[in-house]
Amino acid sequence: MSSEPAIILLAHGSSDARWCETFEKLAGPTLESVPGSRIAYMELAQPSIDRVVSEGVNSGVRSFTIVPLFLAAGRHLRKDVPGMIREIENTHNVTITLAAAIGENPQLGDAIRDVVRQELSRRPE
Repeated sequence: MSSEPAIILLAHGSSDARWCETFEKLAGPTLESVPGSRIAYMELAQPSIDRVVSEGVNSGVRSFTIVPLFLAAGRHLRKDVPGMIREIENTHNVTITLAAAIGENPQLGDAIRDVVRQELSRRPE
């Protein structure tokens, strides 16, 4: 049985594969460097949170942390996702911790600043 919590990077989801590819690229560095990390989608795309948790349980994982790839905690993170978490915890007898939306981390503001500076440096003078 695994003693380390699995990390689930949660994106909203879309039926547009290009949208999902963007989030999979963003998740890439984490998926490559953090053991037990996976991406999941709240809706409209696969894998779902339930599927990722189910696969983790089959590998012996009992504890999960969801890191929402959302800029802010709107209705989905205040109501929908916690409801999904309660249901999945009951179904799979696991513990799931919901982290703050990634947009609440001040480091994201630094990353946005760096991207803006890169764009400004590309402008012809």
